[in-house]
Amino acid sequence: MSRAFVWLIGVFVASSLVLAEDTPKPKPKAVYEHGPDSEEQKDVPRGKVTKMPAWTSKVFADTVRDWWVYVPSQYDGKTPACVMVFQDGQWYQQSKGDFRVPTVFDNLIHQGKMPVTIGVFLNPGVVPSAKEGGKGRQNRSFEYDTLSDQYAKFLEKEILPEVAKTYKLRTDAAGRGIGGISSGGICAFTVAWQRPDLFSKVLSHVGSFTNIRGGDVYPGIIRKTEKKPIRCYLQDGTKDLDNLHGNWPLANLQMEAALKFKKYDFKFVMGEGGHNGKHGGVLMPESMEWLWAPEVKK
Repeated sequence: MSRAFVWLIGVFVASSLVLAEDTPKPKPKAVYEHGPDSEEQKDVPRGKVTKMPAWTSKVFADTVRDWWVYVPSQYDGKTPACVMVFQDGQWYQQSKGDFRVPTVFDNLIHQGKMPVTIGVFLNPGVVPSAKEGGKGRQNRSFEYDTLSDQYAKFLEKEILPEVAKTYKLRTDAAGRGIGGISSGGICAFTVAWQRPDLFSKVLSHVGSFTNIRGGDVYPGIIRKTEKKPIRCYLQDGTKDLDNLHGNWPLANLQMEAALKFKKYDFKFVMGEGGHNGKHGGVLMPESMEWLWAPEVKK
């Protein structure tokens, strides 16, 4: 074997090593694990989740929806309770899964980190099929992504009065919060933006502040509108959606910048996840404690 050939092999091996070191390695997927406040604890009294009769709306004409109400064990029937509404309620009311809101509420209320709060979990409406046995038409995007006061009116005129027939609820905005994921997140913000007299606390998970139905205008509107009494907790991930409607991480960063510019009371957490509830679910105890801190301190 000639010296030149040996030298050539050495160069090839060295070059291969350099290329191997320079080749970017795929980053591991973000892993988010629930903490103890998202787990049922033996010494913590549990509230009750009740599935309500299907609701036929007048504000969203011809729609029917499933919904649930959570009542903490500390509710005494005498003192009005705070209330928190969640869009896509079936995901938020589950005891297992990403969000586990009833369990989080149980733990935080027991610890005194949250006021006594009744949870209202609403699915988006469905327009039943005209044909027997046919599939209904989903009304989710219209209800959640439209920038109007219609969803706020739906809550004010239909849902909250219905819950108030059985439970005493606070009627001031400081005692009311609203949250959701994706289009449900922008819906939560729209409700508080349109009716800050009705809701003052907003929770948005991977919020769709993009151009599905014009939601990408919010950062500009926030900057040019007199500051409103809204407290916001926003969460997103660097691997969130990027499609014809817009770029979700960029849209949420624009929301952060606009809220900061107008000196809003807000918190924004950017993780590494995608368009799902894994990160937001793990953050649920932190987000609830932060959102409700002003009421706890009273």
